[in-house]
Amino acid sequence: MSSIKIRKATVKDAESIQKIYKYYVEKTAITFEIKVPTVNEFRLRMEEKMNNGFQKYPYIVAEENDEVIGYAYTSPFIGREAYNWSAVTTIYLKNNAIKKGLGRRLYEVIENISKVQNITNLYACIGYPEKEDEYLTNNSKDFHEHLGYRLVGLFNKCGYKFNCWYHMVWMEKILNEHKSIPDPVIPFSELSSKKLLELGLVE
Repeated sequence: MSSIKIRKATVKDAESIQKIYKYYVEKTAITFEIKVPTVNEFRLRMEEKMNNGFQKYPYIVAEENDEVIGYAYTSPFIGREAYNWSAVTTIYLKNNAIKKGLGRRLYEVIENISKVQNITNLYACIGYPEKEDEYLTNNSKDFHEHLGYRLVGLFNKCGYKFNCWYHMVWMEKILNEHKSIPDPVIPFSELSSKKLLELGLVE
């Protein structure tokens, strides 16, 4: 793991990230997306999140020997203004890079950034099987529990993929104190290079 660096993602990473995501669309029910987005679609998704230089939320990649082997980002929770201090996490690893501590490392960086941004609540939306099968296990839920997330909601049989109905669960982690007057959320694009380095990101 010492040879792996974590840095800010750019739209130039779209092809590498799409290749990682493609496996989960085609081979698993971890994502409920059924059709693999094209590289251009993925690039547009990234551009939307990065919002022409004003980037509210982090989008990061893990790189080993100049190859992207994982990525993570946060995004708005629901989208209403009162939810401003909450965010949703997303993480995907290259299939042969799982169970090596990379997921935990990416999450540590995302959580460190979110804390500095004054985000109070992080949420994870996770596919969850009624009975484990070849497409979906309890691993993601268990992984989040190990990181301190707790189950806060269950949606019954809300996703249909591979001729099977799957549940979805929401998990929550509290990062910061809920002040009577919360500090404003600091956009990711306003964090200095020095601060990002302290939080685990390299240039």
